[in-house]
Order: sequence, then C-alpha cells, then structure tokens
Amino acid sequence: GYGGSCFPKDVKALISTAAEHGYPMRILKAVEDVNEEQKTILFRKLSAHFGGDLRGRKVAMWGLAFKPETDDMREAPSLVLIDRLLEAGCQVTAYDPVAIPEARRRIGDRIAYAKNIYETVEGADVLMVVTEWKEFRLPAWARIRSLMKTPLILDGRNIYNIAEIEEAGFTYHCIGR
Repeated sequence: GYGGSCFPKDVKALISTAAEHGYPMRILKAVEDVNEEQKTILFRKLSAHFGGDLRGRKVAMWGLAFKPETDDMREAPSLVLIDRLLEAGCQVTAYDPVAIPEARRRIGDRIAYAKNIYETVEGADVLMVVTEWKEFRLPAWARIRSLMKTPLILDGRNIYNIAEIEEAGFTYHCIGR
C-alpha cells in the first residue's frame, strides 16, 4: 500500500477529473480500492491468528509515519490499522523514531507511546511492523522474545528473513510471501 500526501491525492484527482469528463477510470479506482484494502491486511492476519477474538490483546506497533525518515502521517496505514485495533478492543503501544509528536496530535491518548523498540513490545501479544525504519531491522531478537507475551510478528513491510525470525522462536507472517 501507499500513503503520504501526494500520490493518494493525485490518484483521487485523476479519478475525479476523468469522471467530470464522463470517463470512469476503472483501473485507477481499482488501484485506490486495493490500496485501502492493503491497510487492513495486518489486522485481518491478527484476527485470523487469534480466531477473531482480539478483545484485550496488547499490540506493539513499530512505525507510525507512512514511510521512514519522516514524521508525515497523512494517509498513513498506521491510522487505519490503529482504528481497527481499537474498535476490536485491543490495547496499542506504538513507537516511531520521529512521528510520535504528530501521532499524539492526530490520535491523542487513545494509544500508548513507547520510548524505544523494546519498551513497545513489553507484554505484547503481537508485534506489528508498519514502517520500515532502519532501527527496526536488527533488534536483539532474544530480548524481544523474552519481553513479549506471545512470540508473534506481523511484518507489513517484509523487512525480515523468515528463516531467521522463525529460528529466533517467533511465529512470523508477512505480506505477499
């Protein structure tokens, strides 16, 4: 999926302009629909893993910005994911190297904010990787496993080697592999 301020706005504008001229941009509309659906994949994987019962589950989320190296949360997949998780009764603790002030402005205190990657996963039932920050690539997996309640990782950015994560004792689900 994509986010940010430019591309989603441009896709919507092209669809709208075409419609004003009597042409349905079905391919771009399908792209937009698929992108919105992509934002729910991690939620659906989590729900399937726990048999649809998410009430009270503690979710650790790494990454809030729509891409690394920015605090931009416009059209960020994390916002859709957080809404779904909260609606399902989950407790969400998130960490992002720079987007926490922007997240606080947008989300407020509906979620908890951690100071680092390790604090985020304390007691968590799942770790969701939402933004592919460099800081998230090589954590101390043994430490993370010891801090989590359930050794489950849902990787929305495909940044890990499946064999390495499973060897470290985690159940690992990513997208498209």
